[in-house]
Amino acid sequence: MKGLYTQVRSYEGSVQLLMVNQFTINLGFYMLMPYLAAHLSGTLGLAGWIVGLVLGVRNFSQQGMFLVGGTLADRLGYKPLIVAGCVLRTLGFATLGLVDSLPALLAASAATGLAGALFNPAVRAYLAADAGERRVEAFALFNVFYQAGILLGPLAGMVLTGVDFRITCLVSAGIFALLSVVQIRALPARRSQDAKDAHADQGVLAQWRGILANRPFLLFSIAMIGSYVLSFQVYLALPLEVRRLGGDGKFGTAAVAMLFAVSGLTTILGQTRVTAWCKARYEPGQALVRGLAAMGLAFVPLLLATVVPVQESGIGLWLLAAVPPTLAALLLAIGTMIAYPFEMDTIVRLSGDRLVATHYGLYNTICGIGITVGNLGTGAALDAARAAGMPALPWITLCVLGLACAGALYSLHRTGRLAEPPASEPLAVTV
Repeated sequence: MKGLYTQVRSYEGSVQLLMVNQFTINLGFYMLMPYLAAHLSGTLGLAGWIVGLVLGVRNFSQQGMFLVGGTLADRLGYKPLIVAGCVLRTLGFATLGLVDSLPALLAASAATGLAGALFNPAVRAYLAADAGERRVEAFALFNVFYQAGILLGPLAGMVLTGVDFRITCLVSAGIFALLSVVQIRALPARRSQDAKDAHADQGVLAQWRGILANRPFLLFSIAMIGSYVLSFQVYLALPLEVRRLGGDGKFGTAAVAMLFAVSGLTTILGQTRVTAWCKARYEPGQALVRGLAAMGLAFVPLLLATVVPVQESGIGLWLLAAVPPTLAALLLAIGTMIAYPFEMDTIVRLSGDRLVATHYGLYNTICGIGITVGNLGTGAALDAARAAGMPALPWITLCVLGLACAGALYSLHRTGRLAEPPASEPLAVTV
């Protein structure tokens, strides 16, 4: 931890604050969101479809507005969007704990999603700008803080929700309120060159058309969808597999918790070392290929486990339910650690260092759509596997997805499409 502290201190104050902010944002978010569905269905007694609607509105408002949030950040500066997102999430989370009418719940859910769309692209563009040539290392540290918030948030939420879910909402809202004040007072204003030139360009629609004409960026975004679909299986396919074999009792709950702990702790303890090791040996494209390949191969333990006879009870059943999914979670974390810092850096390079937040916004939207489609496909594969008695089907599908995306990235790297465009080309991207 001393080494981590030294690395963080080596960056200027704005970068340090952005990292701490991201930890706090995830702490506040994940202390509430995992328990929201139970509150809506249990405490408020809402029907299942209404619960799904409230949660879906949050996701839709965030994914659908990423591009707008990124564009506003490029035109208005990064700080106003970061602060606005935190203020909006303060209001949204407080409202979720204080209201019980459907219109108010939908409005609060939409507000929390929009908040993420406002500050996520701005934070990443700000970090990339102020980290300069140390972008890769900065994003590695950023991921450590990001995962630490995900790891600790649910634990804090479990304690608070055990008392009253409304307390969880108000504490989470208080965290975002404090963040808003800290950033207003301490975060330096940061305007990109695009913000300074905002009135000299051809307008937002022209900028969007230019980005959509950036073929290497779009191909990269599509190829990286697989990484998000695969990493999301820590929340979908792996817990379902644990509970399919281990049941919904204490063992199943503990085994699922272990998945999240392994994923988070692996990243916190190993991210900076993995990034340093990869940067010393590989070009960014090569690291991305290896990261996606590792994520695809993460499901091999589950594939191999399908040939092991399933016992009705006992230690054998418990090991089969817990060990392969935990190994998969570990390998997914390693693959993500390899790819993530180079992924964030590649987006900046492919943007030509212009309209960086807008590129991050579009990238998040593309990957968000891909996650939705990918999860529908994964769910269909899980259902088909159960119906046909073919337990290997979903794991084969996920392995193939990871290796196919790794192959696509290899092709982009080999043909030079992941390299930074020549200095004469940025206008072609932003016309």
